[in-house]
Amino acid sequence: MSNASTIRCLITAGPTREFIDPVRFISNPSTGKMGFALADAAVEAGWTVDLIAGPVALEEPDGVILYPVVTAEEMYHQVDALFDACDILIMTAAVSDFRPVTQHAEKEKKGDASMTVEFERTIDILKTVCKRKAHQTVVGFAAETNNVVDYAKKKLTEKKMDWIVANKVGEPGAGFAADTNEVILIAADGSSAKLGPTSKAAIAKELIQLVTPISS
Repeated sequence: MSNASTIRCLITAGPTREFIDPVRFISNPSTGKMGFALADAAVEAGWTVDLIAGPVALEEPDGVILYPVVTAEEMYHQVDALFDACDILIMTAAVSDFRPVTQHAEKEKKGDASMTVEFERTIDILKTVCKRKAHQTVVGFAAETNNVVDYAKKKLTEKKMDWIVANKVGEPGAGFAADTNEVILIAADGSSAKLGPTSKAAIAKELIQLVTPISS
C-alpha cells in the first residue's frame, strides 16, 4: 500500500448553482457533508487533500486546501487543473446536470419573464477527466432514487472509474442533508461492500481505508 504521506487526494463536495439571472438559479439539496467528512478522514489518514466545494454552509476542514466554486463549469476547470497531480479523485459533489442556455445579466422582472427556460447539459466532469486517467484512482458517487445499484454500475462502466458509491437519496437518514448515510461501494471488478447505516463521518473513514490506492 502507498505511503500515506505520499497520497494526494482531490475531493469535490456540495452542489453547484446554474444561474437564470443574478438572483435566480437551479441547484440541488446537497449540503457537502459527505465530501467534507471524507476530507476530514483523508487528512486523518495522513493524505494531502485538495477540496473543491460548491456553495455550502460548512466550516473549512483543518489541514485541507479549499477551492470554493459555484457553477459546474467552475468546478470542472478546478478539477481539470488539479487532476494530473492527484493520486485519487473522490467526486462526491452533486454537479448540476443542466444549466440555462441564457443567463440574463439583469434580474428578470416577474411580469415580463418568460415562463419557459431552455436548458443545456453541463460538462460531464468525471467522464472528461477519466479519458486522461493515468496513475489516478477515481471514485464516483451515484445519488439515485430507484434502481440504485444498476444505475451506479452503468455509470461506473461508462465513465471508466475504479470505484463508485451507490447512494439512495430521498429517504430519511440517508443522502442529501442528513448526518447519517447508507451506501454500497462497488469496485470495477464487480465486488461490493455495504457501509452503514451510520454517521457520514464513520462511512468516510471506512471509504478512505477501502479505496486507498495501491502503489505500483
